[in-house]
Amino acid sequence: MYEKLLKTVTNLGSPKILIVGDFMLDIYIYGDAERISPESPVPILKITKTQYRCGGAGSVATDVSALEATPICLGFIGNDLNGKKLKELLNKNKVNTTSLITIKDRPTTSKQRLIGLAQHKHQQQLLRMDEESDEPFTPAQIEKLLKAYKDQLKVADVVCLQDHNKGILTDSVCKQMITLAKQTGKKVLVDPAPIKDYSKYAGATIITPNRKETSLALGFKINIAEDAKKAAEKFIKDLSLDAAVITLDKQGAYLKSGNFDELIETRIRNVYDVTGAGDMVLATLAVALAAKVDYKTAVNISNIAGGIEVEKFGSSTVSVEEIIKEIAVQSYDNSSKILSLEKILKQLQWLRKQGKKIVFTNGCFDVIHRGHIELIKFSKAQGDILILGLNSDKSIKTLNKGPERPINNQHDRATVLAALEDIDFVCIFENETPIKLIEAIVPDILIKGAHWSHNVVGQEFIEANGGKVVLMPILEGKSSTSIIEKIRALEKKT
Repeated sequence: MYEKLLKTVTNLGSPKILIVGDFMLDIYIYGDAERISPESPVPILKITKTQYRCGGAGSVATDVSALEATPICLGFIGNDLNGKKLKELLNKNKVNTTSLITIKDRPTTSKQRLIGLAQHKHQQQLLRMDEESDEPFTPAQIEKLLKAYKDQLKVADVVCLQDHNKGILTDSVCKQMITLAKQTGKKVLVDPAPIKDYSKYAGATIITPNRKETSLALGFKINIAEDAKKAAEKFIKDLSLDAAVITLDKQGAYLKSGNFDELIETRIRNVYDVTGAGDMVLATLAVALAAKVDYKTAVNISNIAGGIEVEKFGSSTVSVEEIIKEIAVQSYDNSSKILSLEKILKQLQWLRKQGKKIVFTNGCFDVIHRGHIELIKFSKAQGDILILGLNSDKSIKTLNKGPERPINNQHDRATVLAALEDIDFVCIFENETPIKLIEAIVPDILIKGAHWSHNVVGQEFIEANGGKVVLMPILEGKSSTSIIEKIRALEKKT
């Protein structure tokens, strides 16, 4: 599965995503709340910095851009300082804002958050102040919106309707947009508003409500996977959808599509702030589906992206590189670090596409000591991915290290080494030397201790293939043999 995810993420391309919805400006005012006001029992916030971010549909647009796709914005902003700031931020994030319609005498929707430090170190939201208008848009404004939609639909690959119930995505507008998209064969993804009636989304391709939104729309709580399954089936039936994805925070997401009906779990996170997580999920799904990715793979990737986002403060973007690193982390747990040569070579295919420098070193690593640790640290510092060739038990016996060696069997040695952060892969080999591993892996850098300078196995091959050999300085008196001899000497004394 990890190989498929990595291949997918690195081949998403740059599809055009048309994002329609409520564009907002998020303002974060940070400060220290160290004392209470003498005027009233409220904390005094001493401002240290102010930060501006794109919110609502603007957050989806910046998320799409961070995924190296092309977002096209369609919505309304006010002719005010917040509107200008929002447009400036979107342009800075390489977002197409030519279809953002400026309206006079209407404020740009904004959310201003006051952030204090809890216990002088943890950021905590103290208060949120919203600025917005409840007035409906005029028929002329809606007509202008729909005209722009028809124009942009011609070039878009996928449409996202991001609804915050601020007045733009009315029943009529939603129905017209969904119908027009279907006529041109374009998928429509909907992140619904927290409302009870979803009928305006009928005919869309896929809907992505969270647990709370689903409960509100259907009238029953979503506690377990069976509840989510029931909800997804009802959404698809009542709204004539192709698929439904119900996000379930730490549980992952429930996907119902055709014959596929499954809870797609996610890694449990240290949640810092859920703001923007739904936007990230919608953006990732849109980019993946535009790239013709199947629903299950798309949801898996969106789970990962959403998980990374909640570990950040405020509405934040997630890059392709971050998703790749997260997939790598999930696939490189201790047990999966210990791989056959064949599996390592498959991993190296995509690692090399990412421009990673491959480092190789080898040894018996029988009784782990400081010399081993220094070698591993030294090796990792030379590149990006460290592969450690480990002599098997049989291999060690051919090296004439003594009839009792190895002290620790190959499985125990491999497990200990895999627990070290600097090691990415452990590959056990049976031969006396690692030459077959070296010739198959073709590392960029081969590491050996300086005491092997007279005979570095694989040196000629590495240099002939454009790599280099690096010798680590000798750390005197540190070896498994000397430690074992010291233990034996102590045993004789007792």
